[in-house]
Amino acid sequence: MRGSGQVTWLDNTAGNRPNFVTHLECSRTGKRHAAGRLHNLSEDGYPLLVRYDLERMAGAFTRETLAGRSADLWRYREMLPVTDAANIVSLGEITTPLITLGAIAGRLGTGRIDVKDEGRLPTGSFKARGITVAISMAKELGVKRVAMPTNGNAGAALSAYASRAGMESHVFCPEDTPEINIAETGLQGGRVYRVNGFINDCGKLVGDGKAAAGWFDFSTLKEPYRIEGKKTMGLELCEQLDWRVPDAIFYPTGGGTGLIGMWKAFDELERLGWLGPERPRMVAVQAEGCAPIVRAFETGLERAEPWQNASTVAAGIRVPAAIGDFLILEAVRESGGFAVAVTDEAIESARAKVASQEGLLLCPEGAATYAAWLKSLDEGRIDRRDHVVLFNCATGLKYPMPGCGETLDRHGRIDYQAMARPD
Repeated sequence: MRGSGQVTWLDNTAGNRPNFVTHLECSRTGKRHAAGRLHNLSEDGYPLLVRYDLERMAGAFTRETLAGRSADLWRYREMLPVTDAANIVSLGEITTPLITLGAIAGRLGTGRIDVKDEGRLPTGSFKARGITVAISMAKELGVKRVAMPTNGNAGAALSAYASRAGMESHVFCPEDTPEINIAETGLQGGRVYRVNGFINDCGKLVGDGKAAAGWFDFSTLKEPYRIEGKKTMGLELCEQLDWRVPDAIFYPTGGGTGLIGMWKAFDELERLGWLGPERPRMVAVQAEGCAPIVRAFETGLERAEPWQNASTVAAGIRVPAAIGDFLILEAVRESGGFAVAVTDEAIESARAKVASQEGLLLCPEGAATYAAWLKSLDEGRIDRRDHVVLFNCATGLKYPMPGCGETLDRHGRIDYQAMARPD
């Protein structure tokens, strides 16, 4: 039943389904690792990628197969790693809408601008995509206790899905993490620790404590399955665009799991014959106060140097060092895209403009993509006719908003004509 949090595709009595996973692969060396076992990083210390028998999958899974399925993340189940449907841990991961910014496009005389609004997902952010798949796989592999570092939304998702699965969760966050994220994480059953440092410092604590505390490390890209959940953004987007891709995707980039996942999704769809060789230009969006990927892109480096004294209003992209930096840069460069940084002032302005002109309340990280698109237009890096997709990664309701409102004395004289805005 859609919306109930129940998985709707328990379509055989054993609970099993065709599984097309062949192995896991080191993203750097290509070395194979066995599927069906717990893994963090590869033997060589790099993120692992799930590989499928796509030739066999193509004979069992077609675009027509999707027609009768519920509009949710698990409609792409053949392209996901879970073997037994009984292990799915779901809170109702809907297909998120594309919201067209028609008024802004008309005013600026540009091509189509769509926002993929990920704030509609459980726990209010796109972190639900990666965590639902990763926790489901953790359940399938017998994990009982999990831990992760977070800037906010990932920890909230982890606590919710872990509680849903009957797992214990531990969440480490910078001490200035938004209070709403800390509160929702704790309320949903997670044990929260505020740390005097950045997310990479929190990640070190998770890694240092895993042997003694007995938790499984859920840090970004230190387990293989969050990428698989995040790649569904690319699958959904292509399906929503009738199996085409936009000219460019602007993606708020911290750890970069979603950007890496979408790039993987496009490759898998082409190999299935569902998509041609066309690719969107992938644009990694960061804040000027924390832009290690932008700096590495502009200087031609393959790896990004850690960013010192990171600071931005967009907490979700305040990641001084990303373990998958080389994968982000590879996707950006292979796509003919680029990396761009925007100021906090531009982020705040973008958030206010989209909200007031289109009625869509973006989170700061989502607003950064709009600011980056405007900057890229001004610099000639994007054609004005291009169809672009901006990712809003969380509901704007989770973040502080400026005060507003005027006081009225209901007993005094009220000038109603003065309230009307001029046409």
